[in-house]
Amino acid sequence: MSKPMPITEFMKMFPDDDACLEHLFKTRFGADHECTRCGETGKYKKLSKMPAYTCQCGEHIHPMVGTPFYRSHTPLQKWFYAMYLFTTTRHGVPAKELQRQLSVNYKTAWRMGHEIRKYLAIVDGDKPLSGHVEADETMVGGHRKGRKGRGALGKTLVLGMTERGGDVITRVIPDVTRATIEPHLIQNITAGSTVSTDEWHAYKKLAQRGYIHGSVNHSQDEWSRNGHHTNTIEGFWSLIKRSIKGTHVHVSKRHLAKYLGEFEFRWNLRKDPAAMFPVLLKHLST
Repeated sequence: MSKPMPITEFMKMFPDDDACLEHLFKTRFGADHECTRCGETGKYKKLSKMPAYTCQCGEHIHPMVGTPFYRSHTPLQKWFYAMYLFTTTRHGVPAKELQRQLSVNYKTAWRMGHEIRKYLAIVDGDKPLSGHVEADETMVGGHRKGRKGRGALGKTLVLGMTERGGDVITRVIPDVTRATIEPHLIQNITAGSTVSTDEWHAYKKLAQRGYIHGSVNHSQDEWSRNGHHTNTIEGFWSLIKRSIKGTHVHVSKRHLAKYLGEFEFRWNLRKDPAAMFPVLLKHLST
């Protein structure tokens, strides 16, 4: 398994704001970008008093427009370093840690964290799952245990689907009825795939929806049957819950989807951690 970029390499690539802006410009527009006004190529130069480039004819390009950094007064290098931090940890980066590492106030650190989480979710996307897929629901956050379907104090219901050896997709859901769960499965799992679940009634008609469905009865201490189990998705749930409890302490329902997007991104690139930061830099071009 490849290792993430060491901090020394990061600092060598991005020693200051100008280096970050140059990378952003070349990634989004290319080193030989053709000016839309005069038609010249490769004539853009960095403006001295603003994060923008200008052609010799006076045409301006603002590389940060359309990125998470747009309209931010925080130095661009700090944004790049914050993204780097998000790709070198298994359990996420709390706002307090960003505040300490970046020497910004807590409000700025909190906003940066959420903007980066939204960006991670966009970069990750949702590719249809196929092959052998596991599906399960869980309750995240809150302050006490509760029975499935009935919720518990402060807890949020989450549906998860993961392709064995592949990607994971999550959705915050209002309840665990079949009317809520089934459409998410149909939308994100390719017809004809094998789907493993527990015995919850919301999954009972999956075979009628074109899937090869098998289940295990956890209430009877059955954890595997004929290749069917939900160990993979439950391992993902365990990672999320440990991370929230140990790193973030509590995540509200309002923002939970952003944290789930972050953990999806990290999980889906778990076999190649070194690719995480380059992938984020590459997608700044979109």
